[in-house]
Amino acid sequence: MGKSVLILGTAEKFANYKRAVEAVGGRAVFCATEEPGTAYDAVLLPGGGDLEPWRYGQENTASCGLNPERDAAELALLARCAERGTPVLGICRGLQTINVFFGGTLVQDIPNHSATDGVDQQHEAVNAPSFLRELYGETMTVNSAHHQAVDQLGAGLEVAQRASDGTIEAFFHKQLPIWAVQWHPERFGPAGLKLLDAFLCRVNSGFFTKSGKRA
Repeated sequence: MGKSVLILGTAEKFANYKRAVEAVGGRAVFCATEEPGTAYDAVLLPGGGDLEPWRYGQENTASCGLNPERDAAELALLARCAERGTPVLGICRGLQTINVFFGGTLVQDIPNHSATDGVDQQHEAVNAPSFLRELYGETMTVNSAHHQAVDQLGAGLEVAQRASDGTIEAFFHKQLPIWAVQWHPERFGPAGLKLLDAFLCRVNSGFFTKSGKRA
């Protein structure tokens, strides 16, 4: 059986993520909060509404879909993952949560990156030396459906990808097995599954390194 990937929430709410994890041989495990005895090999922090701005030192100027309970549960889970060295993949809101956890800040409303009428935008992005350049080369097309983005990068994080306007589209932690992307690989077809497969392969093999590259 494939490695288990914990997602805080329900299988119904995060069905796209469940299908994507299973498509690359993983097993998605769902619960509202990490409970004592919950067994998992990695964590996926999925997309969703905005974080409470006070958590990164700002007043609310444009944040919406706030869920304080989810913020608290995911940040507490990240603390345990950081302590244990558990691999984490952040997607969209998940990237923003990771950045805030490490002391970073967010732009509360960024133009030209949101979905239009429920359809993701697509744009080009440039990959820095990282797991993304290893997988996709120097440039790639990504899907875009977010209205917030990284402002100040958190401690220990390094940029893996930027959009043409400079927006950070991905990063990794320099010492911990943490990857994050602002786009949505779970609904980006074979190109998106390639990222999920690479993450799970590293979970299976333990081949995470401090640079985020394959050992």
